[in-house]
Amino acid sequence: MPDIAELMRANLMDVFGERDAARRRAAIARTYQPDVVFSDPDEVVTGHHALDAKAQKILDEAPAFVFAAEGPLYVNHDLGYQAWGFGPEGAPVVHGIDIAVVRDGLIAKIYTILINQ
Repeated sequence: MPDIAELMRANLMDVFGERDAARRRAAIARTYQPDVVFSDPDEVVTGHHALDAKAQKILDEAPAFVFAAEGPLYVNHDLGYQAWGFGPEGAPVVHGIDIAVVRDGLIAKIYTILINQ
C-alpha cells in the first residue's frame, strides 16, 4: 500500500501531469477512492471518471505546461500537503497547493488552492 507521500506524488505527476490517458486512468485507480471528491476554485467533481475528465481538461488547456512540486511535502496522520507550480518547464506561471485526505490507503478528498507568487 502506498504511503501518503507516494499518493501525493502520484496525484501531481501521474494523474494531473500525465498526458497519456491510459496511464493516467491506471494511476487514478491506484491513487484514489472510487468516490474521490476533488475540489478546486472552479468546481467540485466526484469519482474516477470525473477526476480523469478534470485532469484532461487542465492539460488540454495548457499543452506546453508541466507540473512540478515546489517545496517540501508534508504529512500529518491522514493528511497530505504539497505545493506545486504549473507552466513551461522551469518557469511556472500558476502556483497552488494540494491538500489530500487519505482513507484506507487511498486519497478520498483532494482540495486544490491556487496561490499568487
